Amino acid sequence: MIYGLAAFISFAIVFASVPPLRIVALRLGFVDRPTQRKIHNKPIPLMGGAAIFVGCVIAMFVCIGFTPLTWTIVSGGIVLVIVGLLDDASKAKGKEFPVWPRVILYLGAASIPTLFHIHIAGIANPITGLFISFPDWLSWLTTMIWVFALINMINFIDGVDGLASGVCTLSALTLLIVALIKGQPSTAILAIIVAGACFGFLVHNFYPARIFMGDAGATFLGFTLAVIAVDGTFKKATFITLLVPLLALGLPIFDTIYVMIRRLISGKGLHRADKLHTHHLLMKWGLSQVQTVSFLYLIAALFALLSIILLLAIS
Repeated sequence: MIYGLAAFISFAIVFASVPPLRIVALRLGFVDRPTQRKIHNKPIPLMGGAAIFVGCVIAMFVCIGFTPLTWTIVSGGIVLVIVGLLDDASKAKGKEFPVWPRVILYLGAASIPTLFHIHIAGIANPITGLFISFPDWLSWLTTMIWVFALINMINFIDGVDGLASGVCTLSALTLLIVALIKGQPSTAILAIIVAGACFGFLVHNFYPARIFMGDAGATFLGFTLAVIAVDGTFKKATFITLLVPLLALGLPIFDTIYVMIRRLISGKGLHRADKLHTHHLLMKWGLSQVQTVSFLYLIAALFALLSIILLLAIS
């Protein structure tokens, strides 16, 4: 019952709030304008991230209450949504938001889970079964790297209508199933809240997109999915169970690794936006936006299925 209510609340809030936000964004000129690198040919509103954030936060407080997990999401989310909206506002004016202030704030947000004692505590030895606790500095560092990486990875794949919102829906549903298998109700509720919010947004974001989530939405979703993984499978993992969240979030991880390698080979800056992502390659091969997104949904679903099968095999 609580899972259905949580999904409904986040879905309904996001679904209902996007149309008025879209009107406001168009009136303010808060839009993603077409460029040589972009695949859309008309300005698209960028305020979708605000709707996703509000939908998730309200649903969390209604269904979970005030807990370290919810305060982690709210605290980190506020930082990322504000930075994302500033970044999106710069894009709307045809400017680039400075890289290093953004990176520093992302790192600050990535450290927030450790303040609420949500961190990667250690790893179990697969041979002896003994749990090896990380020292505080290593626990903090590994958690921060994981969260920072996911913040950027989800942002990187947000380049085709419906791709990021659809992949995040699949990833959240996968983490929901993982949390249910492991008996973690709070983590499961948070996962289904994110899935509901993403699906509510996807209705407006699938091709042809009427609104984009922008950096505000993509970074918030990356942060939230990373925290769910840490609070669930990553908190006390074995070498094998480390693969579960990595597979559940396999598509953005694979895409980021692929793009980083290609940028290194080509001598481009790692932070420079380009058209080297998987979705760009598929469209270059002749696939339409819908075909590209559908194919990548299938890949994400296969990664998700593998993570669940792996978890069931070792449970």
